[in-house]
Amino acid sequence: MNRPNRLLLCLSLVVAGLHSGCASVGAFIWVDELPRAEAAKGYVIASGDSLNVRVWNQDAMSAKVKVRSDGQITLPLLNDVDAAGYTPAVLAGQLQTRLKDFINNPVVTVALEETRPISVPVLGEIVKPGLVPVEPGTGLIPVLAAAGGLTEWAKGDRIFVIRPGNPPMRIRFRLESLTHAEGAAGTFQLQAGDQIVVE
Repeated sequence: MNRPNRLLLCLSLVVAGLHSGCASVGAFIWVDELPRAEAAKGYVIASGDSLNVRVWNQDAMSAKVKVRSDGQITLPLLNDVDAAGYTPAVLAGQLQTRLKDFINNPVVTVALEETRPISVPVLGEIVKPGLVPVEPGTGLIPVLAAAGGLTEWAKGDRIFVIRPGNPPMRIRFRLESLTHAEGAAGTFQLQAGDQIVVE
């Protein structure tokens, strides 16, 4: 192979490599492939939420409390208890376990009285990128609509939710699945800390 042809081949490989890099979407998991526990996870308690903690047949141990900025609540007998980061059902189970030191067979329910609105960053190929205030548990469609929708350059199958964790999760959606409420996309709920990125 002569020198000009070899140079041309090298340049072609470099360009192909660049295009391949641009086409890559990185590591992700489709929303329909989420672990069942993650997909079924309900609302996660956050600072600023108001909770109604009821201990069956124990009015003195029941209370309406607000989750403080440190993520804790204060309850009779138990004093300070971590609440932020748990679902109401998980928190109720933990309270039941701790109350066994004080009463026989405690039955605890935790209900959300009021939730604090969250702000979800919406970035990428979106008409009005920025923070969108929403109620916890909102799906993606109302947030995308509030941000003006996708740009003409957006790819409808490259909508991602970045969810914090260890490690963080990059959850991928198709616009068609969202608009038709298909599968897990139709029931997916945003949580505090989530970010939406449209490519």
